[in-house]
Amino acid sequence: MFVIIADQIGSSGDADRVAGALVELVDRFGDHYPLLPERTAGDELQALTSDAAVALETALHLLRSPHWRVGLGIGAVRMPLPTSVREASGPAFASARAGIEQASRRPGRFAAVGAGGAGARAEHLGALIDLLLTHRARWSPAGWQLHDLIETGLTQAEAAERLGVTPQATSKRARAAGLRVDGEARRALVALLADLGATVEAMTPEGAPA
Repeated sequence: MFVIIADQIGSSGDADRVAGALVELVDRFGDHYPLLPERTAGDELQALTSDAAVALETALHLLRSPHWRVGLGIGAVRMPLPTSVREASGPAFASARAGIEQASRRPGRFAAVGAGGAGARAEHLGALIDLLLTHRARWSPAGWQLHDLIETGLTQAEAAERLGVTPQATSKRARAAGLRVDGEARRALVALLADLGATVEAMTPEGAPA
């Protein structure tokens, strides 16, 4: 399982952003969360999923804003699940807590931590996600706009029509942002994350939370 903890940066001098972020996460990924994401502290939220793609996209969605740091925990979760994510427990939650603490010291504001003996592999995965975040940090507003349209399922030609520009201009914008590389990198990261999640679950000792 994957646990995401996000902490709002500088919340004492800023507006509360947790409520809005929770609405966005539920709108985008709600069907893939076994328990709805919730506020777990004044400026913190927590989400749980068994889907590696949803775990990655949840983290990336939050990190798109400069107002969040994110920890991703990979490990077992005690079953059966309670009715609230705030009541859930297990090694994945401890890993996510360690991740959010590490994220505060990292330039990408993100850290992945694996339970048990998977720590090194999770750290390697986190380094690759840092590269993706660095790549995305260079995107222009126009690049993000095209990315968002393509993520809805539109082709580049359809996105060009929606934007009111030529297909050639859209293709140039996609190349400048490296959207193809971004998509391929995310698919590879999801595969690695899913494999790591399965490995950590298999390493869970008999009788431990699973």
